[in-house]
Amino acid sequence: MHDIRAIRDNPADFDAALKKRGLPPMAADILSLDEARRGKIRASETAQAAQNAASKEVGAAKAAGNDAEFDRLRALVADKKSEIAKLTEEAAAEDIKLRDLLMGIPNLPHPDVPEGVDEKDNVEIRRHGTPSSFDFKPVEHFEIAGVKPGMDFETAAKLSGARFVVLKGAVARLHRALAQFMLDLHTEEHGLTEMITPVLVRDEAMYGTNQLPKFKDDSFVGDWYSGRANRLRVAIGYKTPEDIAKIAAGASLEDMIEEIIERAPTSEGFWLIPTSEVTLTNTVAGDILDEAALPIRMTAHTQCFRSEAGSAGKDTSGMLRQHQFEKVEMVSITTPETSMAEHERMTRCAETVLERLGLPYRTLVLCTGDMGFGAQKTHDIEVWLPGQNTYREISSVSVCGDFQARRMNARYRPAGGKPDFVHTLNGSGLAVGRCLIAVLENGQRADGSVALPEALKPYLRGKSELTADGQLV
Repeated sequence: MHDIRAIRDNPADFDAALKKRGLPPMAADILSLDEARRGKIRASETAQAAQNAASKEVGAAKAAGNDAEFDRLRALVADKKSEIAKLTEEAAAEDIKLRDLLMGIPNLPHPDVPEGVDEKDNVEIRRHGTPSSFDFKPVEHFEIAGVKPGMDFETAAKLSGARFVVLKGAVARLHRALAQFMLDLHTEEHGLTEMITPVLVRDEAMYGTNQLPKFKDDSFVGDWYSGRANRLRVAIGYKTPEDIAKIAAGASLEDMIEEIIERAPTSEGFWLIPTSEVTLTNTVAGDILDEAALPIRMTAHTQCFRSEAGSAGKDTSGMLRQHQFEKVEMVSITTPETSMAEHERMTRCAETVLERLGLPYRTLVLCTGDMGFGAQKTHDIEVWLPGQNTYREISSVSVCGDFQARRMNARYRPAGGKPDFVHTLNGSGLAVGRCLIAVLENGQRADGSVALPEALKPYLRGKSELTADGQLV
């Protein structure tokens, strides 16, 4: 979320930064709401002062026997009390409008981000490795003979519908080995702390990392009150002694559910995380950290869930774009002074995974028109996929500045200073399924077998090949 004080001080700069993202000016609308809110607050404070003054004079009028003045002052106090309540309510409504408006505006790009409209304007900054050459026409991952026994889309469709996959046997083990390899690399060599976090989160966690309200249609949400069994559990948990007496007298608990649920806390939805960026970043929500504790560097391997709203027709072949997938995520919490250096460090952590696996890749800095909503600056890492004869994204590493920290009120205390907002960073290290695709396609052979990276041998008990009939040897 944006700092309203910065917008007040430099509205032209704010609009200029939005223009780089292809957005219209918004500072005037923001400041109009802000002034309306502040005006209500000032009016409320004035009314409060008048009420306080009148309250002090009421006693004096009563003591002096001035009944007319006493009645006038008492009526004034009552009027001011009503006025204050009305102004406070109106100020709160303006505050919600302002907050909602600010919540829907993307982060401002860092000054060194290239301007552009879409992915065609992204800038390649380095390239590693040479795309593999084959003496046959390489195929996509799901077409490789040795992969077919272990990658079952038909069964997944029967269970869950399109954009799911069931991995079996050797392919499932290879997928697991990749995730374990990434975690070990990040924890043992890159200094990240491994975490195991929930995959179900509350609304506020999704707001904190800017999935809500803008991208609610891209995520899956469920209601823990839904379903007959859960509603019964809620009802049982919120029975009163009067309810128990009614039940003892023969009343049916099921007949009383609606009545009891009305007294229960407001129903909460639980969101399936689109990435563990949500949980890892929110571990510091509401905290004031010691500067000495920073940076905090974390990693987690989790299931991720995305509805892929608006992506119909994109990358639907194979397991490149799934509703459910696994990712090893990286998150850093830093001071403002160190966040850009941390961005470079985190990018190198992700690149190192590909280098150890012997996979060709290129790294790009995204232009202003292609950056994600919460990012100040983003590096995309694209791995070479010979089956598609192109580079495809496998990691996106972003520095968010204090944009997310303001939404979740995450701060730190500099030595001898006042609390300030931390900076947050996140990145894939890597998307496990896409890494599996890259390993399979780059290692494929003409006979349908696959040569596997040397780095995975310890995780496969020395095995280094997927045979044409789908076995690890």
